Amino acid sequence: MQKKLFPAKALLGLACIVTATACSPIKILNAMVPESTYKLESGIAFGQLPRQKLDIYSPNNASENQAHKPRKVVIFYYGGSWDSGERGDYKFVGEALASMGFVVVIPDYRVYPEVLFPAFMEDPALAAKWVKDNISQYQGDANQVFLAGHSAGAHIAVMMAVNAEYLAKQSLKPTDFSGVVGLAGPYDFLPLKSERLKTIFGSAAEQPKSQPINFVDGKSPPMLLAVGLKDGTVWPRNSYNLAEKIKKNSGLAQVVQFENYGHVDMAAKLAKPLRGNGELLKAVADFIQNTPEKGVKLSRP
Repeated sequence: MQKKLFPAKALLGLACIVTATACSPIKILNAMVPESTYKLESGIAFGQLPRQKLDIYSPNNASENQAHKPRKVVIFYYGGSWDSGERGDYKFVGEALASMGFVVVIPDYRVYPEVLFPAFMEDPALAAKWVKDNISQYQGDANQVFLAGHSAGAHIAVMMAVNAEYLAKQSLKPTDFSGVVGLAGPYDFLPLKSERLKTIFGSAAEQPKSQPINFVDGKSPPMLLAVGLKDGTVWPRNSYNLAEKIKKNSGLAQVVQFENYGHVDMAAKLAKPLRGNGELLKAVADFIQNTPEKGVKLSRP
């Protein structure tokens, strides 16, 4: 995995529209996303630093009987090669998952060059702590919280689930979370060739500590690992290798693959305008809906 992991701003083939406007592709995409399916609470601080803020998308389509029922919660960590990204760019993800009945939390977190690994794990863990402590005020069920992410964000979500040290600093443990969804994530990507990645992840002696696959013990929450078979940025073998090791350690992991999806597609196709038959969103939603608070044994792919 040597190519840059594209943030949301690199999504989509909307250049033909952008040429005639002053808007970026992601702004155009988000402008096309329905707003009737969610309620947004924006810019909530989970820490004292400028990047320690999050947005909450709550379902707006509940029946009267469901209006006050606590909802399963998804914390979504966006990608961006560990050096970029903004929570507001991922409105389309918040809308997609909220439309399926989940409370969705999208936090910002500090990235390179402000921080290096492992420091960039601190904000995601702090955001997870805030969610566990406060999400009940936003109709979320604190006992049914899922970690999720795309690309570099999937690396972060999975790393917290397999290496307990990051959550432990917030008095949490991986089993406090119901499951993990990784979309096109890098989990087993050594050796590094990119000088930028070598700077982010440190010396050759330190780099193995950045690989989620090296911390698998079979005790992490159930995982759904989704891959696009046309992904040339993060090779699908990252997910296959991780799932295989989890299963060998008696853990629970399932890989779902999408034949004609590239790296960017694994996030972009959650968006309503690009969703098509909705197979990616359905796979994610089915996993979350069918995974109870204490996990469930997943069918082997």
